Amino acid sequence: MPPIELNSLGPHESRLRMQTIVRLRWFGVLGQLGTVLAVHFGLGFDLPLGWCLLLIALSAWVNVGLRVLFPARHRLSPAFASAVLACDIVTLAALLYLTGGLENPFSLLFIAPVTVSAATLPVRNTIGLGILAIAAATTLIAYHLPLPWYPPAVFALPWIYKAGVWTAIVAGMLFLALYTARLSREARLMTAALAASELVLAREQRLHALDGLAAAAAHELGTPLATIALVTKELEREAAGTSGMAPHIAEDLALLRSQAERCREILRKLTRSPGEQDPHHVSLPLTQLIQEAAQPYKSRTVQIEILAQPSAGRTGPEFAAGREPIGERRPGVIFGLGNIIENAVDFARKRVEVSAAWDDTEVSIAIADDGPGFSPEIMDTLGDPYITTRPAGFRSNGSDTGRVGAGLGLGFFIAKTLLERSGAVVTLANRPEPATGAIVKITWPRSAFDLPAQAVPGTAPLVAASL
Repeated sequence: MPPIELNSLGPHESRLRMQTIVRLRWFGVLGQLGTVLAVHFGLGFDLPLGWCLLLIALSAWVNVGLRVLFPARHRLSPAFASAVLACDIVTLAALLYLTGGLENPFSLLFIAPVTVSAATLPVRNTIGLGILAIAAATTLIAYHLPLPWYPPAVFALPWIYKAGVWTAIVAGMLFLALYTARLSREARLMTAALAASELVLAREQRLHALDGLAAAAAHELGTPLATIALVTKELEREAAGTSGMAPHIAEDLALLRSQAERCREILRKLTRSPGEQDPHHVSLPLTQLIQEAAQPYKSRTVQIEILAQPSAGRTGPEFAAGREPIGERRPGVIFGLGNIIENAVDFARKRVEVSAAWDDTEVSIAIADDGPGFSPEIMDTLGDPYITTRPAGFRSNGSDTGRVGAGLGLGFFIAKTLLERSGAVVTLANRPEPATGAIVKITWPRSAFDLPAQAVPGTAPLVAASL
């Protein structure tokens, strides 16, 4: 699967739909119309009502034109969407010019178009709209008609107050734009991570579909193979009673029958129900699970040490405290455990310790390395999609001679998700001083990990191994 990069929108990408911008603009039109009418007729303030209504009408007709020209789900191009938002900024600036400039409390609405752009448009478009909004606000400090007020008084604020309003508008614009852009980026990253997880699940579903096709093929091929076996058996019987038949024909018939029987045996394995499968394949002890997960990540420079033993835990009637847990062979658990071991090997200097312990209540696996450990600033977020500690450059242990790219953070996210789906709790920590390195602990309730049908009395001895 190719890497997914959604850190920011590209120069030709937009997430703003026509229906969204039209609805937002209708809210603006209705708000402006209601405010102008309330100020003029409700409060009795004198203002250039005709010019104000003309500007509001132009905005309304732009909305009507957008609705006619484009379907509701049309995604506007960045340039066109920026032009529409720029038109809103200019219209708002014109209305504020007619009604007091920055003395009008509604000048705060300069923030709205820039915030919408930060959530849906590329960065350069948002910067352009921000510059336009700041330029309009700066112009309105000195150039505007008087604020509508009770006659004969003329309302005028000192320039220092106007400068404060301008500063508040610019600061609010920058803060909301950055905050909105950050939230939008995280939402895109989460969507991409979920898409990656769905891709993994889709591949698993295709494997299940292949299993179904294999079973169907086994069912369909069973009859013709039985017929072939029967015919070859009859031919062999006739060949045995015929003295003139060449010996190699009899040998070919025997070979044909043996191969037909072999095919039938293979098909019987494909159609075997889960209850008839080999119990050694369906289930495996905890130590074998760890060894199977760690085997692909053997390294010339980093030693993987595996230690498994019962812990001094609580005892109960359901399980024998010393019996090693025997769990179901679950590919998701093996993948998740292997991914964590792989990360530990990549960051370790010389050794990775995989310690397993169990009692009557829980089963736990701790994976510790002697590397640099987790950085404090990412400890709380590691495990979220696109959060990674793997920088671009050489592997720390030198197991691969080539360079490796910076990690996307999806591997650990998917591994953690698969382990938690199996009932495990994954916790992260650094090794206590003076030791260095990271520890990842995976803990299952024993009832969630163990297979009760595999319960065998007896105490398992201490298990130690190294890879």
